[in-house]
Amino acid sequence: MNILIVNGSPKGKYSITLQTGKYLELLYPEHRFEVIHAGQIIKKLQRDFTPAAEMLERAELVIFSYPVYTFIAPSQLHYFIDLMKKSGIDFSEKFATQISTSKHFYDVTAHKYIEDNCYDMGFKYLKGLSADMDDLSTQKGQKDAEDFFRLVLWQVENNFYELPQREKRKVKKPVKATDDCENIAKSGGTVAIVTDATPDDKNLLTMIERFRKKVSLNTKVVNISEFPIKGGCLGCFKCAVSGDCFYKDGYQQLLRDEIQSSDAIVYAFTIKDHSMGPRFKMYDDRQFCNGHRTVTMGAPVGYLVSGEYSIEKNLQTILEGRAGVGGNYLCGVATDEFDPDREVDRLAGTLAYAVKNKYTQPADFLGVGGMKIFRDLIFIMQGLMKADHKFYKAHGQYDFPQKQMPRVLAMYLVGGLMAMPVKGGKAKAKMTQMMNEGMIMPYQKALKNAEKRGDEKKAALEEKEEKEPVEAK
Repeated sequence: MNILIVNGSPKGKYSITLQTGKYLELLYPEHRFEVIHAGQIIKKLQRDFTPAAEMLERAELVIFSYPVYTFIAPSQLHYFIDLMKKSGIDFSEKFATQISTSKHFYDVTAHKYIEDNCYDMGFKYLKGLSADMDDLSTQKGQKDAEDFFRLVLWQVENNFYELPQREKRKVKKPVKATDDCENIAKSGGTVAIVTDATPDDKNLLTMIERFRKKVSLNTKVVNISEFPIKGGCLGCFKCAVSGDCFYKDGYQQLLRDEIQSSDAIVYAFTIKDHSMGPRFKMYDDRQFCNGHRTVTMGAPVGYLVSGEYSIEKNLQTILEGRAGVGGNYLCGVATDEFDPDREVDRLAGTLAYAVKNKYTQPADFLGVGGMKIFRDLIFIMQGLMKADHKFYKAHGQYDFPQKQMPRVLAMYLVGGLMAMPVKGGKAKAKMTQMMNEGMIMPYQKALKNAEKRGDEKKAALEEKEEKEPVEAK
């Protein structure tokens, strides 16, 4: 079988992910493997896609190989997929799968992104392998890779493949937004509106303009389609120690001076290939100059989206996960699917409230789980990622359970009491009641404080009513 590995890593032959593909090539000499270093030569392919097209035409199985960058695949692979879709190649009789390496930080959303785009192109899609960066150096990791590929070969032989989880349907036309509305007075606070909108994105531009009028905060638009970003993240780790990016294109200054210094951030984009699009992905990947530091923690965020966001479940997870991990309150996602004017107005009002009241929200699983992975990663790699390590120490993000020894010991005590044999139903019921009372005891102080504050508020309201004139009542 002709197998093409599409290497999406910008590091080319030095890609960690690619080593798994090379391992499989050595184990299965009966198959013909080719590799295209799409991530490394993407600019060349944008000028002439012919070499890639010829390799794709020959392939019977395409393996997308890449490291996970900020929730999805690297921006270079986004651009390559865009070129694949425009190539006109018929992929309907070809199989596709994927291999990724990461520390399992949102590898699920990265895989879903590739999967959705494989369905768009008509591939017979086979579920991929998500490996840890270190897996191939272990016997278990080697066995996992071989077992995965053996399954892939069996599926190809039997023509077994995944079916899309949703039916194809006509693209719904966006509802036209309007910006003929009152320009609300501005009263402090700044919102950075980051967009990749071009003159063709008329509805998105209208949504941006309406938001600027309806939000009671100062606004500034940063259009990344006009900014000369030289390229996507190279994964070179040169920023890991100093925090300074390899590129000298002014992106880092733009990020820190114009965007991260704002009180809130709104991202405005048109959905492309089930994501925010290649240009926005390049912008996101280049934020690795911040390492894994949540530098905008506490700043509310919002989104202005043109496209059918309601059916993009994976993109929804990505946007919610980004806010959760970053410590940002997600004020809303305004789209042009149903009633864009109302959605934009609601986002503007919610964002202004969050800024003025300094509202934050505790993270859910998407945020907590992501930060646990980062916490462990930075602790292990603190010798390399020095800036991250310093930030995590300063912000108390090393919340290891080993530091909670009093609670651990208390649970041993509770466990011991529960394990004690108790004779008689009444005695057992009494012990259960004592346990329940003990569990809620730590919360009694909070409830008493709330009762005290409530009484004070009630007294203040009653005093105010007494002072008011009868006519006012």
